[in-house]
Amino acid sequence: MKYRQFTSESVTEGHPDKVCDAISDGVLDAILAYDPQAHVACETLTTTGVVVVAGEITANCSPDIQAIVRNTVKEIGYTDSAMGFDYKTCAVMTCLDKQSPDIAMGVNASIEAKSASEDRFDSTGAGDQGMVFGLACNETAELMPAPIYYAHQLTKRLAEVRKAGILPFVWPDGKAQVSVEYDDDRKVRAIPSVVVSTQHSGDVSIETVREGVMEEVIKKVLPAELLSADTRYYINPTGRFVVGGPQGDSGLTGRKIIVDTYGGYARHGGGAYSGKDPTKVDRSASYMARYVAKHIVAAGLATIAEVSIAYAIGVARPVMVAVDTFGTGKISDDRLNALINECFDLRPAAIIETLDLRRPIYRPVAAYGHFGRNELNLPWERLDKVELLQAKAL
Repeated sequence: MKYRQFTSESVTEGHPDKVCDAISDGVLDAILAYDPQAHVACETLTTTGVVVVAGEITANCSPDIQAIVRNTVKEIGYTDSAMGFDYKTCAVMTCLDKQSPDIAMGVNASIEAKSASEDRFDSTGAGDQGMVFGLACNETAELMPAPIYYAHQLTKRLAEVRKAGILPFVWPDGKAQVSVEYDDDRKVRAIPSVVVSTQHSGDVSIETVREGVMEEVIKKVLPAELLSADTRYYINPTGRFVVGGPQGDSGLTGRKIIVDTYGGYARHGGGAYSGKDPTKVDRSASYMARYVAKHIVAAGLATIAEVSIAYAIGVARPVMVAVDTFGTGKISDDRLNALINECFDLRPAAIIETLDLRRPIYRPVAAYGHFGRNELNLPWERLDKVELLQAKAL
């Protein structure tokens, strides 16, 4: 019998794109710690020996960008020039301006507020047009798709064995990819292939790298019952990965949006998250869509749910809300859609208050995914409205 397969990838915090995401979210957190009402759109570019921080920021503080960049790069692990990138010697360029007044006009006073609405959640308009998607499914305890969940576990473990000195030859850059096989009932039945590539010191043999990664990363992370003699393993398949990080490839904020979300398992509106304050619905509404989808699955109303929301710039209320349970819903998608509008306020100001988003909580999600991170106690992963949803679904 031929079973359906799906593959997702993750990258480590030392991947050049993730270095940029971490710096951008580090800047955001530093600003929100002093000015929770700040408007931030910070992007970072990196290449060999250089970090460029650019964007639009309106805030009542002036963060030390140089210090944020160097501390972030140091925390990630680029501490030696032998790695091709070093927090002590890299050049840091800053190119920042204030937020466009044309955008601020719609964010600070929505169309509804201009129409004399007295509802305080009508006060803030969406920071841009666009659509967002949130997903939850019952494949893992975290209600995340199995392929991206296991890929993230592998890359997190790569960082752990590096920082703990378990595999001292591992350097910061790396990737993982996991293929998952499903039976006809969408249940996870096997992992047919695993790919792990890690940057490493130049004085280690490929045999040592492969043995170490197999024993200390793959076998420590992936469930043994999903692996078999037929599972194919590709560990540093080219045989050498010494030149990596910003020396091996340029990096840019927002270039790993599929890694950040559901590994391609769900649709994506296209907007990146890192470096953006919560008035940007690319970020805040994506978190809310996940919050809603997770409640639907946790309430037992479907085994998979994808929630989509669309906005117009300067308008508080969404122009579209929809849910797709792919035939797994215990009630109709139309009824679920009505429940979403009853139980969840999807206006930007309401999202910000519900999830308490004007806080410096974003740097930790710059790598290893924004969702399913139970260890971080993220507000959009809470399940505090399950009973309400269940009661209204009766």
